[in-house]
Amino acid sequence: MTSLSLPWLILIFVAAAGAIWIAGVQLSNQTDVLAERLHLGAALGGTVLLAVATNLPEIAITVSAATSGNVGVATGNILGGIAIQTVVLVALDAFGTHGGRPLMHRAASLTLVLEGAVVVAVLGVVIAASQLPRDLILARVAPGGLLIALLWIAGLLLLNRAGRGLPWQEQGEAPDNQEPPKGHSRKKKEQDATARGKKTGKAAAIFVFAALVTLVAGVVLERSGDAISDDIGFSGVLFGATVLAAATSLPELSTGLTSVRNGDYQLAVSDIFGGNAFLPVLFLVATVVSGQAVLPQAASSDIYLTAVAILLTIVYVVGLIFRPTKRVLGMGVDSLVVLVLYVVSVAGLITLSGGNG
Repeated sequence: MTSLSLPWLILIFVAAAGAIWIAGVQLSNQTDVLAERLHLGAALGGTVLLAVATNLPEIAITVSAATSGNVGVATGNILGGIAIQTVVLVALDAFGTHGGRPLMHRAASLTLVLEGAVVVAVLGVVIAASQLPRDLILARVAPGGLLIALLWIAGLLLLNRAGRGLPWQEQGEAPDNQEPPKGHSRKKKEQDATARGKKTGKAAAIFVFAALVTLVAGVVLERSGDAISDDIGFSGVLFGATVLAAATSLPELSTGLTSVRNGDYQLAVSDIFGGNAFLPVLFLVATVVSGQAVLPQAASSDIYLTAVAILLTIVYVVGLIFRPTKRVLGMGVDSLVVLVLYVVSVAGLITLSGGNG
């Protein structure tokens, strides 16, 4: 794509982002229908299916970048994606809850606090693994990526156990949070699909087609984005962590707004935390595909993004515990803090990228 002019590259990038938005929404909808009909909704299989489906753009970009040896873009997209997907919660709080109590007040539960802790734990391993030697790799597997995958699986098992109840008052549910149980909007989607006469086979076919569109669009997005960043002299890491990560987060924004407007606040937060915990598992994929230990090659900007993602997650975990009741500028205090921290961190990333350039 390097031979194309900048206007064409931007047009291709925007078209690929639009395809990811539309296909991503369909992926989420069909995943909910299939999970309910195959009785995966409350099981580990449903969680894994949802994590993979909602992160197909990031999977496509990671594999494409790793195949071409551009592991910097893959790393920046993964870690920048975690930060910007956390900021998606700001948009859900500001535009989805329509006044009243902020998002974290309505969603508060110990299970969500645990989900946030899993995100922080996985990102802690990312930082530790980045300090290991580059040649510490066996059979195309590096210890950092493997440990992240094992920690993610352990987190899933803990969350599955927590989903059956916690030994706390009200089983860890905060008073006056959402009344219908978490995931009720998914059941409604399945009921609506049944009422329209949609068969399971058709839902599966739409899922597969949307997955293929998402994968192809993800590759196009990565290649055109890489060419755009080169053409305008923009740091590849900075582009991957901001513009590219924002484009791949569009489905989470759309489906999150749907969940919040349906009163399923816990599901909206859980989907973001769940996706963020899964994204670092892609370092294992990138290492297997590229044959290189990816994390030890992480630049200072990548470690910076990891720290930002940890900080933003902790702010929302604190919000789940303290449950702010007032809104400031249309959002909870925790969301406002996250927004300010993210803006400041992007300014710092620009400075850091300029210094490294």
